[in-house]
Amino acid sequence: MEPGVKEGGSGAAATRAGFVALIGAPNAGKSTLLNALVGSKVSIVTHKVQTTRALIRGIAIHGQSQIVFVDTPGIFQPRRRLDRAMVTTAWGGAAEADLVALLVDARKGLAEEAAAILEKLGAEFPAGRPKVLVLNKIDVVKRDLLLALAAEANEAVAFDRTFMVSALTGDGVPDLLDYFAAAMPPGPWLYPEDQMSDLPMRALAAEITREKLMTRLHEELPYESTVETEAWTETPKGVRIDQVVYVARESQRKIVLGKGGQTIKAISMAARRDLAEMLGRPVHLFLFVKVRENWSDDPERYREMGLDFPR
Repeated sequence: MEPGVKEGGSGAAATRAGFVALIGAPNAGKSTLLNALVGSKVSIVTHKVQTTRALIRGIAIHGQSQIVFVDTPGIFQPRRRLDRAMVTTAWGGAAEADLVALLVDARKGLAEEAAAILEKLGAEFPAGRPKVLVLNKIDVVKRDLLLALAAEANEAVAFDRTFMVSALTGDGVPDLLDYFAAAMPPGPWLYPEDQMSDLPMRALAAEITREKLMTRLHEELPYESTVETEAWTETPKGVRIDQVVYVARESQRKIVLGKGGQTIKAISMAARRDLAEMLGRPVHLFLFVKVRENWSDDPERYREMGLDFPR
């Protein structure tokens, strides 16, 4: 048994462990909710849709339960090869989980994408497969509209429970966490107690920088951009992290750099703050920007992101 992994047992102190898949349309708030549930930043959060590309697993300890959250890519109508890989990954993560949580943006209601997910969920996850409905962003929606939305969704799919939360403010999140903890199957914990994600730290650092990149350049920069951590060096004064931002064209490289390098400097400063807070020690971050044409057609890039390459 790994150090820090608890054994299950009998009686009141028996441990539980399992997987919860968070699914929903792009920008339903899955990544924000994941970070609220885990208590640490493990998933990219921006107002640009479809920013989660691979299955990001955040790990929460609640009482005697270890809950492994799978933050799937937003489910949408795929148009490109990368889109197809993301949607396939999302449904695959849901199929393998012990419990599926459908997150719906309460402001948008059952819009086209949410309605399509609801239909597929009802068809592929019949009664008996644990699933809950989570209405998010309740801080900006009137109660009567929330109740009507909950009734409409439960008429389409037989959810075990319905929760109303605000991932941003934390309202309703503790009750949701209580439910997830109790719903996990009995058994030993799957990861060490102090681990917050099964993403390697280098990949998690790249996700944080990509979040800052998308936040800063959400209108100018398309999805054909990625961040890779090329070097991670521990030093007496902290950690040095060398990363490369890859874009598809030279014109995009100039956008990322900005006039006099001001844009990449701002992105670096924002990422460095989050990384230092996460690691608990000084971080020296060095960012480089390179052009990698047609990277979204390269099977190796998909493997690095944990996605299957669609033929």
